[in-house]
Amino acid sequence: MSAIIGRKQEIEELENLFNSDRPEFVAVYGRRRVGKTFLIKQALKDRFTFQHTGVSPVDQEDEKSQLKTQLESFYYSMLSHGLEGFKQPKSWMEAFFQLTQLLQKLDTGQRMVIFIDELPWMDTPRSGFVSAFEGFWNGWCNGHDNVMLVVCGSATSWMLSNLSRSKGGLYGRVTCEIKLSPFTLKECEAYFEHENIELSRYDMVQSYMVFGGIPYYLSYFRKGFSFEQNTDMILFGDKPRLKDEFNRLFKAIFTNAEDCKKIIRHLATRNYGFTREEIASATGLPLGGGLSDTLKALAESDFIARYSPYGKGVGEYYKLIDNFCLFWLKYVEPNQEDAAFVNDNFTSDVMKGWRGVAFEQVCWQHVTQIKKALGIEGVKTSVSAWNVKGDDAKSGVQVDMLIFRDDRIVNLCEMKFSGSDYTIDKEEEAKMLHRRDSLVETLSAKQKVHLTLITTFGLVNGKHSGKIQKVIVCDKFFS
Repeated sequence: MSAIIGRKQEIEELENLFNSDRPEFVAVYGRRRVGKTFLIKQALKDRFTFQHTGVSPVDQEDEKSQLKTQLESFYYSMLSHGLEGFKQPKSWMEAFFQLTQLLQKLDTGQRMVIFIDELPWMDTPRSGFVSAFEGFWNGWCNGHDNVMLVVCGSATSWMLSNLSRSKGGLYGRVTCEIKLSPFTLKECEAYFEHENIELSRYDMVQSYMVFGGIPYYLSYFRKGFSFEQNTDMILFGDKPRLKDEFNRLFKAIFTNAEDCKKIIRHLATRNYGFTREEIASATGLPLGGGLSDTLKALAESDFIARYSPYGKGVGEYYKLIDNFCLFWLKYVEPNQEDAAFVNDNFTSDVMKGWRGVAFEQVCWQHVTQIKKALGIEGVKTSVSAWNVKGDDAKSGVQVDMLIFRDDRIVNLCEMKFSGSDYTIDKEEEAKMLHRRDSLVETLSAKQKVHLTLITTFGLVNGKHSGKIQKVIVCDKFFS
């Protein structure tokens, strides 16, 4: 197994938990394909007493057979670890009883690591899994100081609802939560260097715009090929390596995958997002608790974000923040059979609008690095977007990032993806000044607005560039 990139804090935390002198219940969650299983197996390799992975629901259409399939797979895992004298269990209560018998047999007094991967998949409808699992932890694991139970799942909402926020038998039982996030650009760079894949930072930013720092997707990159060629091989043609990934992604995580995809498809149509009411109207989903739960589940799994735009009375908006989903819906779905789609179109106007939106997404995902480039790591800040509809008297305003600072400065961020140093012409300067002046009208006299350009390479100094107070280039994202 290849070496792990980054994740130093998580590895250190798992090591400390392994070395503790009490029973530990560790829940690891995060977006599917983000590397949760790889992290656990690397950090605790060769130290597992028992491990099992739930069976994916993607290809299981018959609900009645799901419980049988999960129990059968669990039984085989116990057999492979030395279980003897028991028949295949017919319920989860029986299955976890058998597991305790196996663990007692394997107990030498040393640390026992029990790793159950994709735990939510095991909780099939009306299976009684959660109650049996509660009994396993409370009735056996919690009474053994040498037990370390590690569970993992991509269905973040399930993990949080049934473990971390449980109101039942597992209330307060989880001793450590680890949420694994996608790679930053710096970690992507380290990954490509480790794999001897030669890409410029410009192309790494573009790869982030498509794949979003998800390690599993990056693992399909091959050295000797350009960014465009790699993207075509992974997503386009007769046999792309991630064929039907969008559908499989949601079916593997959500029981109401079709509703989730309806919401994602709608959010992909507007960068700054929609209100709950607008989502309900566009998708036909009832405006009630069901929609709220689905939006919450999508947000907890890092596909969408809920935020309050700057300005009084605007309300909450939901926006798509998953780079891969945005690119898939915009280009892969309608063009997947075109084996050279990216190579033929990436510098053309066909992808111009998407590049702007996707680059803004990358900027939002690297706010920490932007603040560092501004020299305000130690200043308290809040980050928001701002959208005001125009009327007959005044043009509208859309600003994709505002950074409000306690030192009374507001950075109005203009994010521009460009293949070379960015040039501001007379028309663009007028738009920037309109946005700035409109923002000033909403602020106190003590606050100042700094026009801030975030771009790939830099700014061409000219007669229309003088109002820019700060320029941040993509190299700063790699700090």
